[in-house]
Amino acid sequence: MAKEGNEKKGAKIFKTKCSQCHTVEEGGPHKQGPNLYGFFGRQSGQADGYSYSAANKKSGITWEEDSLFEYLENPKKYIKGTKMVFAGLKKPQDRYDLIAYLKSSCSA
Repeated sequence: MAKEGNEKKGAKIFKTKCSQCHTVEEGGPHKQGPNLYGFFGRQSGQADGYSYSAANKKSGITWEEDSLFEYLENPKKYIKGTKMVFAGLKKPQDRYDLIAYLKSSCSA
């Protein structure tokens, strides 16, 4: 991934588009979606205590910058059968910004 994201802009995107379903802090609760702390470098469908779709658990995706960039554009297309209802972020810079925020806030 060549472009740099803006962590502060990413935090705003997370707050408006993600925080209703996800938390990022260590030990944070699962909501409609799983807590995202420590997910970078982890295979999809692995957060303890969250009930993932079979599609997510079987996808074999490891969450890195490139996989997240594609996933966040259109989650239902990237993992067919996911229960994530988010339509996606169409603007590439929004995805770069969100990924920059997630890398800093979710790193174990």
